Amino acid sequence: MTGHKSTAMECSWKAVLLLVVASLAIQYTAIRTFIAKPFTICRVPKHTGCGPSLAASCDPQPQPVTHILILATTRSGSSFIGQLLNQHSDIFYLFEPLYHVQTTLINTSLRSRHPSSPAADGRRLLLGAYRDLLRSLFNCQLHDLETYIKPAPDKHRTQRLFRRGASKALCSPPVCATLPPALGGELEQEGAAERWEEGECVRRCGALNLTLATQACSRRHHIAIKTVRIPEIGDLRTLVEDPRLNLKVIQLVRDPRGILSSRIDTFPESFRAWKIWRNSGRRPYNLDASHLSATCEDFVNSVGTGLGRPSWLKGRYMLVRYEDLAREPEKKTEEIYRFLGVMMDSNVQRWILNNTRGAGASGNHKYATVRDSAATAEGWRFKLGYDMVELVQNLCNLTLAQLGYRMVNSPEELRNMSVSLAEDKTFLPFL
Repeated sequence: MTGHKSTAMECSWKAVLLLVVASLAIQYTAIRTFIAKPFTICRVPKHTGCGPSLAASCDPQPQPVTHILILATTRSGSSFIGQLLNQHSDIFYLFEPLYHVQTTLINTSLRSRHPSSPAADGRRLLLGAYRDLLRSLFNCQLHDLETYIKPAPDKHRTQRLFRRGASKALCSPPVCATLPPALGGELEQEGAAERWEEGECVRRCGALNLTLATQACSRRHHIAIKTVRIPEIGDLRTLVEDPRLNLKVIQLVRDPRGILSSRIDTFPESFRAWKIWRNSGRRPYNLDASHLSATCEDFVNSVGTGLGRPSWLKGRYMLVRYEDLAREPEKKTEEIYRFLGVMMDSNVQRWILNNTRGAGASGNHKYATVRDSAATAEGWRFKLGYDMVELVQNLCNLTLAQLGYRMVNSPEELRNMSVSLAEDKTFLPFL
């Protein structure tokens, strides 16, 4: 009996060992198979989230976020092109958030244009702060603005965000949560928000809740920011090359003669001497043209870099002349959206129809965009005297040639509106 018992036990241990070996083999095979196959993470759609059925709501190829930067200078039509993006239902738009960095950090010495001066280090620091904030905002980290808003927001709420009313997303539910009940329904109607004046938005919406704004930003697939505070595309290289961003830059340029005319009208205190010259025909002795020289220098350097097509800008850069956009707004807007890889929706098309064929500017607001855009683009030709135009042409001759703007050689040529001063010139996106 003892022999039989020993044999049975030996068989039992062998059976157990075989089972263990078989189990390990099965597990190993399963692990190898799992590793060999591609592993796809189910990404939560940005707008709706995964529903009750995970398989049904999983988007294997989610739409990539596009980060859009409008690079411009003051009075070059940047408010106009900004609205072409702001009206899109899936674009979160911010108007000049870098204003807060400038007003907090800049001082007179930082405006120096000379690299050899002590202010050069300060200017580099300022550009670094601009880039850091842009990176945060493109990632919907709107709370990072609080460092620069004065007075500091209270519990993430502020009345001081610069040009809050220029952003449709910041004037609509759920961000505009303090609307009176009678107005809430109106804003939810398609296109209603665009009819508001900026001041009305601020008055009716109350303090901006940056937490709600952050949530609204994260729900949209694309983020657009406009700035006139970065001089050249080269200053953005670290952002363009950041693998965490999908940054596309639209550089907007305008005829420097038109820029000067608009600045005189918009900033009369800063351009008092120019206004005196324009109104009296006599050039003041204290005329300062450095701002215009700086603008043209920035254009030459930045556009030269963009049109030089360096590898780091491939697929990331598009040059747009304001005059081309004003003359053919529908066509040029379609080109812009094609470059961005974003479908143009009906809100944008409707805004173009309503805001490019008006009789004049909407009200007296310096950033108004309701106008006859084609007439506005070269309207400066009736405002500036020939002697002023001649000065600009001497200062900015390289810029005018680079961007395809014709020189005028007499008062008669200046006033002859049958000939456009913006030559037919094609600037293709760098794809």
